[in-house]
Amino acid sequence: MFRALPKPRSLPNARLRPSRVRTRLTLLYGALFTLSGIVLLGILFLLVSQSPKSVFHEIKRGPGPAVTVDPGPGPASGPLTDLGKEMREQADRQRHAELRNLLVHSGIALAIMTLISLALGWLLANRVLRPLSTMNTTIQRISARNLHERLAAEGPPDEMKALSDTVDGLLERLETALAAHKRFVANAAHELRTPLTLEHALIEEMLIDREAGRDELRKTFQRVLEICQQQGRLLESLLTLTTGERGLDRREPLDLSELTGQVLDAARAELDVRGLSLATRIGPAPAAVLGDPALVERLIANLLDNATDYNVPGGSVEIECGVREGRAVVSVVNTGREVPAEQLERLFEPFHRLDRTAGRDGHHGLGLSIVRAIALAHDASLAVSARPGGGLSVQVSFPVPADPVPAEPGRQPERPALNRT
Repeated sequence: MFRALPKPRSLPNARLRPSRVRTRLTLLYGALFTLSGIVLLGILFLLVSQSPKSVFHEIKRGPGPAVTVDPGPGPASGPLTDLGKEMREQADRQRHAELRNLLVHSGIALAIMTLISLALGWLLANRVLRPLSTMNTTIQRISARNLHERLAAEGPPDEMKALSDTVDGLLERLETALAAHKRFVANAAHELRTPLTLEHALIEEMLIDREAGRDELRKTFQRVLEICQQQGRLLESLLTLTTGERGLDRREPLDLSELTGQVLDAARAELDVRGLSLATRIGPAPAAVLGDPALVERLIANLLDNATDYNVPGGSVEIECGVREGRAVVSVVNTGREVPAEQLERLFEPFHRLDRTAGRDGHHGLGLSIVRAIALAHDASLAVSARPGGGLSVQVSFPVPADPVPAEPGRQPERPALNRT
């Protein structure tokens, strides 16, 4: 039913292959070192070349003491002055030669250190990319059959550890989603197989019984039609559940109180037939919400439908809608059989029912699952509690937009039928 995730194919022209990333990091480290070395040598050469020159020059004459020559401020004349000029020129030539030697030797040293920095950069890049290579290998090994595996990186809380934890969280959510998907598909297949088997048995019985009369055939066809209608409602509920779990493609302003009133108007006849009392508390102020009007109306309808169908004779239903603490809230409270506390969360799982068999009561255990999916799609919080005397209390709290936009006048959302799932 589920195929393993395909292994990623190697792309010969991939721009982010590990070898290329390592080479780019190595070149980056080498370029930074070379640039900083050039700047350092430039500053040093500038400081040495701009150092102040002394007006005094010492002249060595053999092993004896040095003779200091000062040309003085007067006009240059005499043999001593010529000797001083010659010595200054020789000192300038020697100074330029030393600067040139300094520049050459510094360039050679910089070239040698550039090669050393490239080698060290290659090793450093390998050390930096080693955790990424390990995570990449582990992720490639993980498929739909071993989603329980985790990277579980160890070390200080740095960027690599944060990336590993993020991937582990993603794998955990993916594992949960796949498990829920498998369970949902298995339950849906079971729910659809039962009515199909019953249809097949009824039709086969009519084909075998050659003496069946018109009345018997009519009853059989009516039964098959009822089963087909149940399957249609089941498929419609599955589509609604899938839409809610997928998320919203668009959001538009709507009034939660107005939608609640519309659902109540459509359900009053059913409440009267069942002999249930209804108490409503809908605030006069609009409860502005951004979302899908059809899905929100389906949420309210499923809450009211669940409170109606799972009630007791002579019971009651209370529905309240308004704004509380800055959030738009709709709550439905009903009487009914006692619900164990450990079963509350499971009531919102698809196809979960309390001691009921699918097909016998026309329900498939999808009503509250759809409520939860639509609530999550609208960023709404869902709270459920069991009443002491029996029954449930379900409350859905929607976030109110900071700057609500009024709905278009005269526009009514498409109202879905009240499907009892």
